[in-house]
Amino acid sequence: MAERRVAVVAEVGLHARPAATFVQTAAKASVDVTVGKLGGPPVNAKSILSVLALDVRQGETIVIQADGEGADEVLDTLAAIAGAP
Repeated sequence: MAERRVAVVAEVGLHARPAATFVQTAAKASVDVTVGKLGGPPVNAKSILSVLALDVRQGETIVIQADGEGADEVLDTLAAIAGAP
């Protein structure tokens, strides 16, 4: 299982538009993708309600994991979305 740790830099955290973009990108992936706060339980990254329920704020670190063929490419894309200002 591949993993990325990303510090969220968006002022709104992983909410609203950044969360929607993150989930839409994860949903297009053919691999299983999870996301969670550092030290917390992971949730399905393809579920907008699950991602919003994490309540990720600016400056917090998230852990994104993916398992399957092409996992590294998906993680790189999701990490760029979550870490983008």
